Amino acid sequence: MTRRRCKLSGYKQLKLLEMFVGGTPARMAAELAGINRHSATLFYQKLREIIEVELAEVFPEKGAFEVDESYFGGVRKGKRGRGAAGKVPVFGILKRGGKVYTQMIADTSSTTLLNAMQTRILPDSIVYTDCYRSYDILDVSLFHHHRINHSKLFAHKHNHINGIENFWNQAKRNLRKYNGIPKHHFNLFLKECEFRFNFGSSKQQVATLKKWKAKHLI
Repeated sequence: MTRRRCKLSGYKQLKLLEMFVGGTPARMAAELAGINRHSATLFYQKLREIIEVELAEVFPEKGAFEVDESYFGGVRKGKRGRGAAGKVPVFGILKRGGKVYTQMIADTSSTTLLNAMQTRILPDSIVYTDCYRSYDILDVSLFHHHRINHSKLFAHKHNHINGIENFWNQAKRNLRKYNGIPKHHFNLFLKECEFRFNFGSSKQQVATLKKWKAKHLI
């Protein structure tokens, strides 16, 4: 990824990085740092681009996984939930005891979801889903498939997808404050949510971003 070097001083870059981790909006961060708001917005954008690149460097794993799809977008009249018009469909994979992975998808067909899983989950792994029909294909896959029927209960011992649903709730709560995100930038903000979930503490997030920023020379 090619980008121009940031002209802000190292001190102001560090302050902006810390405010980014703290959830301070770019406009407010610009005021606090005494810089132009466009400079703060551009710096935030560069951090999200770095996060997107770094989170893409993952490999298939074996273990127990929760998978689910969700829809993001502004409040609209009409159909809600799966297939809601105008929403952005997103697929999520959470390794129990590990990290979450997300990706924007064109649709929620069996083929699309299975292809997404095969790039991140090794055969013979355990996969937990709800009863959405697109997951029927997992019954004849190389995964050990367990379903939870949400019309009856949300968990039965180890059989649940509470972890990935918790991530969706956190992500939507975090994105709601932006009051609308252009679709061509949505993946950057989605990956920011993934980063915040996977690198839990603010201290860990700051340390990780400082390392990545030095690596990418911004």
